[in-house]
Amino acid sequence: MAPENDIDYSLSRVPDEAKQPFWRILFIRIGAICCVSQLMLGAALGYGLTFWDAFLATMLGSVLLQVVSWALGTAAAREGLSTSLLSRWTGFGKVGSALFGGVVAISMVGWFGVQNAVFGQGMAEIVPFTDFLGTQEILPGIMAGITPEYIFWAIITGLGITLLVVFGIKAIANFATVFVPLFVIVVIVAAAIILQNHSLTELLTTAPPGPALSLGAATTMVAGGFIAGAICTPDYARFLKNGTQAFWMTLIGTFVGELGMNLLAVLLAHAMGTENIVDIMMGTSGIIGVIIVVASTVKLNDINLYSSSLGLATMINALFNKAISRNGLVWALGIVGTLLSVIGIINYFTNFLTLLGVAIPPVAGIMVVDYFILKRSRATLDASRAKGELPEKVEKWNPIAIVCWIAGFAVGEVTSIMNAGIPGLNSLILAGVLYWIVMKVYASMKKVDTVTFTETDQVL
Repeated sequence: MAPENDIDYSLSRVPDEAKQPFWRILFIRIGAICCVSQLMLGAALGYGLTFWDAFLATMLGSVLLQVVSWALGTAAAREGLSTSLLSRWTGFGKVGSALFGGVVAISMVGWFGVQNAVFGQGMAEIVPFTDFLGTQEILPGIMAGITPEYIFWAIITGLGITLLVVFGIKAIANFATVFVPLFVIVVIVAAAIILQNHSLTELLTTAPPGPALSLGAATTMVAGGFIAGAICTPDYARFLKNGTQAFWMTLIGTFVGELGMNLLAVLLAHAMGTENIVDIMMGTSGIIGVIIVVASTVKLNDINLYSSSLGLATMINALFNKAISRNGLVWALGIVGTLLSVIGIINYFTNFLTLLGVAIPPVAGIMVVDYFILKRSRATLDASRAKGELPEKVEKWNPIAIVCWIAGFAVGEVTSIMNAGIPGLNSLILAGVLYWIVMKVYASMKKVDTVTFTETDQVL
């Protein structure tokens, strides 16, 4: 059984009485997309594309993210299960869910550390108190650039976000309802200050100020920038009441986050003739710059840590048949991520984290095919859902899913090296299609309608 103090149901279904109002989860979704990195993406598009080409690239990339998010979010809302726990009954079995949970846990806590480092650096520049702490680097080499100011801010935000996540999805949602509108407002105010001497017609029709960017490359940037986040949609979509809410959550989040932030940044890039508009916006006003950095980091990083804790909980349970308090996992992961960002080591892991980012999408392709097309565990899930419980049995593992996962990951890596298409999307589609074909062929060879592998009644 799940721990009694597991307020966020990391190893169980979210019961009907724990489902959240639509607007709460919507704010979490918007907050996960509306961030400084989204502005940087939009500025990069505007630097190399006309406004309307940037609009088209954003639409194409967003549609791809919308489909993945909606499919997984619908399954999660219906079943009340997190991404990593849902994977047990959507192709991967108990062992496969452990592998996937581990990848998610490492990837998300890694990005938590990276974002925390960005926050520390930004706040050290915007709110200096040199007389109090000083700006002298502590050590050369791997800790170059690490000042007392940076350490102070990195610790504050790292432990602060960890404490927020401990209180669960309600606390994250409440925080998002304050900081998401605040972030949007200050970004618009900063943009208005910068754009006040430019006409809208001029900005919509002007040529891009930088080297030309192809539409394909731009679409890749849009879709690739949030694909790992899209795949972790079930972690909060499971608190929605149905698939319709999941659809509107992802759609509205896409329009406000992807289209809204991207296109505003495109206009800014055209007005300023540079893609470095984030620094410009932060420099428009001290308090505005502070709010942009704080709001962006907190509302994005809490989801990183939240998904990491859910993935680790699933992995530990699958490997050791033990249910560990999610709060303890959150504190452990938060402290580790904060420590790595404080000493500067986390910045050396970004290539590894990008590698893990390509390993996550293939799982989504397999999960969608298994749940919506093959429907191998749908009857079991439906029967147990009616009783508000998990299924009584689960496959130990599915070798076909694991092989297809590895194949998808390999294709994603090769296409990444070759700069061919969207690596994450390539791996997702390849894994899903390959899984469907192999499972159908295997079922035909076994002369059965549905392929099943060895099951165990040790669900948890």
